[in-house]
Parts: sequence; C-alpha cells; structure tokens
Amino acid sequence: MGVPAFFRWLSRKYPSIIVNCVEEKPKECNGVKIPVDASKPNPNDVEFDNLYLDMNGIIHPCTHPEDKPAPKNEDEMMVAIFEYIDRLFSIVRPRRLLYMAIDGVQRSRRFRASKEGMEAAVEKQRVREEILAKGGFLPPEEIKERFDSNCITPGTEFMDNLAKCLRYYIADRLNNDPGWKNLTVILSDASAPGEGEHKIMDYIRRQRAQPNHDPNTHHCLCGADADLIMLGLATHEPNFTIIREEFKPNKPKPCGLCNQFGHEVKDCEGLPREKKGKHDELADSLPCAEGEFIFLRLNVLREYLERELTMASLPFTFDVERSIDDWVFMCFFVGNDFLPHLPSLEIRENAIDRLVNIYKNVVHKTGGYLTESGYVNLQRVQMIMLAVGEVEDSIFKKRKDDEDSFRRRQKEKRKRMKRDQPAFTPSGILTPHALGSRNSPGSQVASNPRQAAYEMRMQNNSSPSISPNTSFTSDGSPSPLGGIKRKAEDSDSEPEPEDNVRLWEAGWKQRYYKNKFDVDAADEKFRRKVVQSYVEGLCWVLRYYYQGCASWKWYYPFHYAPFASDFEGIADMPSDFEKGTKPFKPLEQLMGVFPAASGNFLPPSWRKLMSDPDSSIIDFYPEDFAIDLNGKKYAWQGVALLPFVDERRLRAALEEVYPDLTPEETRRNSLGGDVLFVGKHHPLHDFILELYQTGSTEPVEVPPELCHGIQGKFSLDEEAILPDQIVCSPVPMLRDLTQNTVVSINFKDPQFAEDYIFKAVMLPGARKPAAVLKPSDWEKSSNGRQWKPQLGFNRDRRPVHLDQAAFRTLGHVMPRGSGTGIYSNAAPPPVTYQGNLYRPLLRGQAQIPKLMSNMRPQDSWRGPPPLFQQQRFDRGVGAEPLLPWNRMLQTQNAAFQPNQYQMLAGPGGYPPRRDDRGGRQGYPREGRKYPLPPPSGRYNWN
Repeated sequence: MGVPAFFRWLSRKYPSIIVNCVEEKPKECNGVKIPVDASKPNPNDVEFDNLYLDMNGIIHPCTHPEDKPAPKNEDEMMVAIFEYIDRLFSIVRPRRLLYMAIDGVQRSRRFRASKEGMEAAVEKQRVREEILAKGGFLPPEEIKERFDSNCITPGTEFMDNLAKCLRYYIADRLNNDPGWKNLTVILSDASAPGEGEHKIMDYIRRQRAQPNHDPNTHHCLCGADADLIMLGLATHEPNFTIIREEFKPNKPKPCGLCNQFGHEVKDCEGLPREKKGKHDELADSLPCAEGEFIFLRLNVLREYLERELTMASLPFTFDVERSIDDWVFMCFFVGNDFLPHLPSLEIRENAIDRLVNIYKNVVHKTGGYLTESGYVNLQRVQMIMLAVGEVEDSIFKKRKDDEDSFRRRQKEKRKRMKRDQPAFTPSGILTPHALGSRNSPGSQVASNPRQAAYEMRMQNNSSPSISPNTSFTSDGSPSPLGGIKRKAEDSDSEPEPEDNVRLWEAGWKQRYYKNKFDVDAADEKFRRKVVQSYVEGLCWVLRYYYQGCASWKWYYPFHYAPFASDFEGIADMPSDFEKGTKPFKPLEQLMGVFPAASGNFLPPSWRKLMSDPDSSIIDFYPEDFAIDLNGKKYAWQGVALLPFVDERRLRAALEEVYPDLTPEETRRNSLGGDVLFVGKHHPLHDFILELYQTGSTEPVEVPPELCHGIQGKFSLDEEAILPDQIVCSPVPMLRDLTQNTVVSINFKDPQFAEDYIFKAVMLPGARKPAAVLKPSDWEKSSNGRQWKPQLGFNRDRRPVHLDQAAFRTLGHVMPRGSGTGIYSNAAPPPVTYQGNLYRPLLRGQAQIPKLMSNMRPQDSWRGPPPLFQQQRFDRGVGAEPLLPWNRMLQTQNAAFQPNQYQMLAGPGGYPPRRDDRGGRQGYPREGRKYPLPPPSGRYNWN
C-alpha cells in the first residue's frame, strides 16, 4: 500500500500484534554447515499450515541490497534468493503448503528507478573527478554493468531465468530436505497475470469457497507491503499471521566511491581506508547485523478492532466482520497502490482515527454498514465524506501550525547545539572519558607522544579564541564586533519547497485545482469528473481486495485526488466495470511500464518504438519528467508526473512489430499458470505419475482427500519435472539432481461464474483463537488476581524473572559500565540462541542449570543434578588460593560447555547456574580441597 507510515502507526497503536521470531540458526561442524531441521517442532510454539511468499519482497533485497555489497552476477543473486527462502522456511516451517507468487510493478516506480539510477551514476562520476583532481585516493573503478532493477518485471529474460531457478530449487528441497517431505509446493511465476499478493489472495478466496476447505487453517504470509495487512483481514480467516523483516532505520551503507562507511557519495573526500584489525583481517567485515524477522498477528489486530469499533444502541445488529470490512475500506482514503490519498487525510496526522470517530458518530444515521463482501454503499460513504469535508479547513490550518512549530523547535535545537559545542576538544591521550569506563582509548599510553602533542597544539592554534572585544548574540554565542558574513551553508533555516497552493489560507480549493489540474475551481463539470473517477477507484480497489480484478482496463486518470467536500452527490454515480477484459501479455506490459532507458530488455523492433521520433507512441516515453513534491520534503514522497498510457494506441502500434518476435520471445510473451510440485512421500505423487503414464489430455479434478482439502484441476506440463530424470541446474555453481523423485504438473484454481460473489464472512466451524488482550472488565471480575500478558504464541509459556537477590549477585559478577544504570554494559542474550528460552523442561530430560537460584520454576528440583555438580575439578599444587567469588566462577566455567549451553547463556555470556540444597551454591558435592570462606555477615555460605 502506498502509505509508508502505515505499519509504524499500526504497531504503535496496537503494540500487542507484534511478536519477535525465534530463529534457529544453522550449525557448523568441522567447517561443514549443517542446515536447520525444519521437520522438528516450531520453536515459536505455533505450527503453521500454509506459507505464502510474495516473491518480489525477496527478489529486490537479494539482487540489489542497500546495506551490503551487491552480488557480482546473476548466479550469486539466485543463490541469495535460495538462502533467503531457506531462512524463512526454517522460521515458519509450514506443514501443508508453500505458495510462491511473483508479480510485476507499477509504472511510476519503473520510470523513477531508471531516472534515479542515471542521476546517481552522473553524480558519482562528477564527485570522482573532483576528488582525483584534488589528489584524493579512490579505489580503481570496477568495470561492470550496472544492475537495472527494471528487469524484475514480467517478460524479461531475468524473470524467465528466475522461474527456471525456482523450479530447480523446489525440486532440490523436496528431494533432500526433511522439512519439505510431505509439503505441497505451488509456484506462480511472472507469466501468470496479477500482482503476487493478489494471486495469493485469489487462491485463498477460491479454496475457502470449497466444501473440503479446513476453516481452521493457519496461514502465514511473508511480505513487507502494508496492504498485506488489509488483504489478510479481508479473508476473514481466524488464524492469519504475517511475517516480515523488522525495519531498522539508519543502517550503515557503504559509499559508492571508496566503499567506506560513515558518509555518502556527495560527502566523500577520497581519504585512504583505515586499517581494521592488527593485520587488516577485518577489512571485508561489514558493520551491520543480519536482519531479524517479526510476526504480525492479525487475530490480535481483530481483537483490537472489535474493541474499538463496538458501538452501543445501533439501529441494526452489530457485526464485527462487517465493521472490520468498513475499517479496511476507510484505510483506502489515506492512500494505496492505485489511488492517491485525499489532501486532508494524512496517516501521520491520525487520519484513520479521525475517520473511525466520524464513522462511529455517523453510522447511527446511515442505517447500516458501508460495505458488504467488497461492494460499496455510496450513499452511506457520502455521509462520511461530507462530515470530513466540514473540518477540512481546520485540518489544513492545524497542519500549518504543527509544521511551523516543528521548524521552530528544530531551529532552537540547532542553536543550543551550536552554543553548547566546545571551541576546542582535547584528543588522543587527553580525550575526556566518562568516569568508571574500562578499556577506554584514553587509558592507553600514546604510541608517539611527540606527534600527539604536536597535533594538539595545531588544533588549539586553529580553534577560534574569544577576545575581549567579542560581543555576544541573543542566544549566547560569541559574535565579533566587526561582524562576519555568514555563509549560506551555515544558515539555520533549511530551504523549503515552494508551495503555491497554501491550503491553510482562504481560497485553497481554487488554487489547488488551478495548480494541480490546470482548471478553474468553478468548472463544476471537471470536478465532477475527478470525483467520479475517484469513486470508481474506491469501488474497484475494494472489489479487487474481496472478489478479484473487476476490470483489467480500469485506471485512475489523474495524478491528484479531490477534496472530501467534493463528494456530494456520489450516491447516484455508477460503479460497474467492463466485463470480459483481459490483461496485457508480458512484453506488452513491458512496453507499458518501461522507460526508453530500459529498452534493452525488449526486442529491437519494439525498442525502436520507444526512441524513434517518428514513433506513434513516442509521447509515452519522456526522457525526463517532473516530480511534484506536493507539500512534501523529499523526492520519493512526491508525485511523478508521467503521461498515462492509452491501451488502444499501444496495441495498435504493437501489431506492426509482432511478426518480428523470435520463437523464444513468443514463448516469453505468452501467459502462463501455476505449477504444483510434490515429493515421493506425498499422497498425490502416485496420482500425478499415473496421469503422465496415461497421457491424459483433459484437465483432471484434484482429489481433495489426498491434498489437505486443496481443490482445482491438473493438466500435464510440457516442461514437467519427472522422477528418475536428471534435473539440470541453471546455476553453474550448484550441482545437478541425478536422483530425482519429484514430479510437477500444471495447476488451476477452482473456477466460478463471472458474477459469483465470495462471501466476506467467517466460515462455519471456524474456531476463534483464545483472546490475547486484557479483558476490559478484568478489574471487576479478577478478584484481585494479577493479569499475566501473553508474550508470544503460547499462553502457557513461563517467563523467567530475577528478584533482588539475583540482581545483587549480578552486581558482583558483571562489570559496572560508564552508562546509565549499574548493568548498562550487560550484553543481551546471544544471537546464536537455538531454542526457546522460556519453555520449561520436560520430565526425563537433563535439567539445564539456571542462571540464578531465584530464576527457577516451581518444579526445577526434579531431574538429575546439574552437569557442573557431576564432575570433579582439582587445582595443581602451589596454585594461588582463589577468592570466594573467583573460585565459584572458575568452578562454574570449567564445567560449562559453550557448544552445549550457549543458547541458554545469561546476560554477558555467563552460563546458567542453579542452587542445590545439598551443598553450597555452584560447588561440587565432593572433592572440595578448599575450606569454607570466613563468615562476613553479608552472605550465609552454609
């Protein structure tokens, strides 16, 4: 969804929907990497049935990552994609189905990517020439072709090769990975029309309409787009979870010129690279960690929405499912992939909360809900929009006041920082450090004291001194009496984009239509046309979410949205769409989304239509275009003013060049479908093999009893993967599959009549998950019991806690840092954690010692004694006596096995320890050669 701040707003407003993923990492033994066994129970205390991958969210970060060097060639890109899927699979561990869907992208993004890439290349070359002219040092420029991300679009050779690589990858995992043993895998590559997430939703929608569908299937969808949240809610499935990579801002990125971190290309000075490590052994290491994944639980979001949308004294029966559908519809007004947001509704200004409040106030007058199974009641929507229109003027004025207040605070902050910044800061051995800090650079002896003293004198001489004749400004900063002309870059005020509309001043509607549409606001007919197109868009998008694509020809023909106050009289507007439309073919879509700079992915005669001045469609491919910031600060937030493609003209121009296609290009230009894969252990394996042996030419119904209720039709695949046939690797660095047992076949979803309506309801037999949120009447009905929040998927997970005695013990074994708090330097749990830290141990298993005696659960005394109490440790003759705490730590560390207990290590890497009633804490029961320490009165050692 085109709302960059939507997920941030949602996670802050409803924090309990987020759960951090527990990820089991691959182990390494004698230099051999041992993959994760995904057939074992999920460490997240939940078992998922189906995993859906929106592949474009995987392909882009693997082919052109932002926080690490890009792959050198296409083969490395494919391997990176395989590894990313493996990592996701080991976290989710689906038991029934894996669905991979690849899609295309929007036209605006394709033009922007090309323009931004060319501008970045020009800027990079300019900075390089300037640095070399000044005598700077830069590594030699690599001679390689820049990767054009526009190739990640249906119809290109890259996407065709990706489909072949994914077929090989699926066959390899079904043959060799035990976690894939009984899995059904469906691949919907770029030749199948539709966006990836909507192909996934269409599959779920059609399977839900079948009598054999399990209404309690637990779905997990991978993707970072915000519209996946809306799509998941639109399914009305009780168990739906989204997994996505956690966004961490301000990740370090290497400079494109010197490959060093800490600056961008425009700030590069061409300095030599500093040595990393004693022998520069850390030169290739990156200062960035592997991204972590989080779960977004839609069942908890449904709880939040049910509590927020519940209304009393309604003139009709309250239905939480219909209310959630209305909430999804109202989110469209703040923006999505197909429509611009209304000028008065910004997600950062709590626009959704404002819409919900208006909705709850007006719904008593509407007499019902706004939507039903993807169809909109425009008369009721009109009442909501006109209520928003009444406060539009105050919204614009408040926005201006907030912006001015923010700029004023930022200016004052810069002044304070400039005033408080010392004129001279000692460096080297005299660098000030916080009290109590250990191993600081300042505590070390300078390797060259004479050089350090010289540098300090030079810095002192170059720093400005405050003379007696210096006056001071109002903010306290020194200002010479003679005055110094301030440079432009030293100015406190940042240049702001020019805003000719000025929505906060009277006459804002006239200026808006004049500047954005180049028409007079008094032109009622044109305004009516804009509103009608926007209303059609709202109906089309909602239909797309709940029923599928209503028309492949529809598009919103303007770059900007109307005002909410213009939505008067929309109840009578038509909302029907042309039926029987068909999507573009892959190469036709390339002609509709690519700029001329990416024409190398097209056949030569097709490419000529983009650049030939005499081409009948040359106006579709501008070499340059304007970006309207539209009140925003950054270019990526602006509106790309591109001409709209006329489908009729495009098809007419392509008719002349279709005969020039080669057989391979004709194959890539054809629309494809989904392919289903199963291994030899799957119940469908023999059924599919029999279809190939009989040579059936007619589509065959899928037996649902053999495939977890999945229904559809099979048809033979001309490029099928069959048992006992070698599967050649399309990636040279990977081996061929010589002992293949996997079989593939074409799969088609169940088909329905064009006017069929998929009901947006929870299916009969569906069981709602146990409530997670604290009941609103808990204080009245709990009889004083304390509420225990659910931290993960498992309500019975027993959390570990420390009491005061444990914290006193930590005070002795942990170093006191220089930060805030006594334990500021305590490290978090290690990233190599392999299991569930909070899962209680079962009877019969070896009890793993706890960190402190006060961290044990109720039944921690059961089972054999801790491992460190089962061994005997002797110190040599003449060894120095140990202090009590050092002796305890040495005994404990000697018995601690890092490879065995590293996953349960406590803060700072210290091993867990448990108190034993049979002896002193942390000591063996026998074999002691040291007397007890003298009583100090502080601790009771006996």
